[in-house]
Amino acid sequence: MSEAAISIRNLVKEYAGSGDAPPKLALKGVSFDVPQGGVFGLLGPNGAGKSTLINIMAGLVSKTSGEVEIWGHDIDRDHRNAKLSIGIVPQEIVFDPFFTPYEVLENQSGMYGVAKALRRSEELLQAVRLADKRDAYARTLSGGMKRRLLIAKAMVHSPPILVLDEPTAGVDVELRRQLWELVEELNGEGVTVVLTTHYLEEAEALCERIAIIDHGELIANKTTRELVGMAREKVVRVGVDKDLGGPIVEAGFVKVEVTDPRTLEITYNRDEVSTGRVLSIVQSHGYGIEDVTTREADLEDVFVQLTGKGET
Repeated sequence: MSEAAISIRNLVKEYAGSGDAPPKLALKGVSFDVPQGGVFGLLGPNGAGKSTLINIMAGLVSKTSGEVEIWGHDIDRDHRNAKLSIGIVPQEIVFDPFFTPYEVLENQSGMYGVAKALRRSEELLQAVRLADKRDAYARTLSGGMKRRLLIAKAMVHSPPILVLDEPTAGVDVELRRQLWELVEELNGEGVTVVLTTHYLEEAEALCERIAIIDHGELIANKTTRELVGMAREKVVRVGVDKDLGGPIVEAGFVKVEVTDPRTLEITYNRDEVSTGRVLSIVQSHGYGIEDVTTREADLEDVFVQLTGKGET
């Protein structure tokens, strides 16, 4: 078995055009590995190809060419074992609203051929904190409870890989925190987690490694630390001792804003200018410095730098 949890090589997906429209390449020879045992982020702007890639792994979309192995099983030559090795949590909430959470998990277990004696429905309900809702109709659950039930549903066959497609989309901050904790618990138990998310701070907090796809192409695949280190711009906010006559324009300053009469917000290229040099330049214009705060680069800065877009 490959050491990678998921191995993708030269993956291409072409959709036929309708009418006179030309064919559309959704994936253009994408290749990367998802290491075993970690939390892996899959990011990209809307329409970048993330959902197509996940649907190919799930067996819902046929690839045009390339190879995909899931836990060492080729999705074409060993489809059954590949499918048994992965659990997919979709963006959409999909289950029969007239079943109870326990029945949802039992039915899903049956679909995967899990023998009654080996089913984990009660255990999974405990794990996603829904044991007290065991016999409630699924339609009566809150949005957050339904999302947790989807995670349990994806785990009924004990897959070593769990793919979470936008698990916290549209939920409040507290519920997002609870879902983060659940992801960390599952990963702590040895489950390899693949996460797509619109929230870049979520990816930065949870993921050890991140791949970024844009226009069907892989444009980055690095550890989170390495990606954040790619950000070249830094922001320093400087409070001065008298009213400003206007922005200070200097080479190496990307953007300068006067945010109030005595405060400058300076964005600069840290490859060209140091923070100390920025402060010296401000002083050279006749201002005394009374306060300094800086903001370090984060994943959002890198994402914008690589894709030119402010959200995934």
